[in-house]
Amino acid sequence: MSILKVRKYPDPVLKRKALPVKEVCDADRRLIDDMIETMKASDGVGLAATQVGVSRRIITFNPSPESWRADALINPAIIKRRGSESKEEGCLSLPGVNGPVRRSTYLVVEGLDIKGNPVCYEAKGFLARIFQHEIDHLDGILFIDRLNPIKRIMAKRSLKKEAK
Repeated sequence: MSILKVRKYPDPVLKRKALPVKEVCDADRRLIDDMIETMKASDGVGLAATQVGVSRRIITFNPSPESWRADALINPAIIKRRGSESKEEGCLSLPGVNGPVRRSTYLVVEGLDIKGNPVCYEAKGFLARIFQHEIDHLDGILFIDRLNPIKRIMAKRSLKKEAK
């Protein structure tokens, strides 16, 4: 396993929609292992393949930061959602930027596990937020795209200054 480079804003790969995984292969499983290692080394709770420059619909997540139990989901799709709350979010690809994002509080998410078998998660609270944030990444959406316009402009200016 190795630690991958996390792409930072304004890297254009972060705004591209990821491609579906047609068949889960060993390369995908190695990528997932590396993504989990990268997420752990970065103290992250979620990571999308696009954040490490790979245009595949794969996410990793760790719903309980106190006890490390990371997992992965391939081709995740939200099939049901309800509730709504606004909470502060940050992102490994947007270091130093946080902001309030409105998300659903309950989800049903389907996808594939690392063996290519169908799985379904019922997620609420923190895990639901992680899924929505990471699936947004796969769709080329950053959490700052969901901030109010003034906060979004300020965040983008701050990130562009840091990138220079």
